[in-house]
Amino acid sequence: MATAAWPVQVAMRAKLLSDPQLLEVVSGVFDYVDGTATFPYLTVGQATEVPDDAHDAQGLAVTVTIHVWSKYKGFAEALAILGHVDRLLDRQPLAVAGFTDVSVAREFHETLRDPDPQIRHIPVRFRIWLTKEN
Repeated sequence: MATAAWPVQVAMRAKLLSDPQLLEVVSGVFDYVDGTATFPYLTVGQATEVPDDAHDAQGLAVTVTIHVWSKYKGFAEALAILGHVDRLLDRQPLAVAGFTDVSVAREFHETLRDPDPQIRHIPVRFRIWLTKEN
């Protein structure tokens, strides 16, 4: 079976980039940040994938971590951005190329102080269940 991690990442990033309210408060949603991105922004990070087959279909459970990055003093800005991410992804439809029966749920988030004392960071992990199209 082909991996679902990349199509899921593409679908999540596209959904985030399609929302004007989110784009009013972040400079972008990146797979790679070259150091020129303006805070605040989002990155699509780590993914895991395990088989989650049914009797008659090949399924997968994928986790993807979205990272919120901010230089605002305190966590208010990063948490507000997290609210947009949740609104767009948690228990919302997601079209993933090559897959059906897609279901998304947020697993957790954590507020972190980066080693750079000016940076606030919130990783938020989503679990996505999907079935491979025949």
